Amino acid sequence: MSHIIITVQGVDKVGIIASVTALLAQYEVNIEDVKQTLMQGHFVMFMLGNIEKSKYSFKEIKKVLIERGRELDMEIWVQRKEIFDNMHKLGNRDSLKG
Repeated sequence: MSHIIITVQGVDKVGIIASVTALLAQYEVNIEDVKQTLMQGHFVMFMLGNIEKSKYSFKEIKKVLIERGRELDMEIWVQRKEIFDNMHKLGNRDSLKG
């Protein structure tokens, strides 16, 4: 219940990673894994964060990350990992039927 998935996407610019990771540090989110790519000027980053030791709630962390996305003119999505995993299990099961 303590893991979250953070997805950041938009047009590449200087400071995206610094801005998002500084906010995560401020809200006591431990970054456990990061994947990022840049495709023809389009930046995408996936992060696995652990909020177990944070004094902030999932809802508070999600709210500030979405606000940071607006400030950066980026889209940021935040999901609990178990919900993210379950969505992908359903998607994979449905694709096997088709």
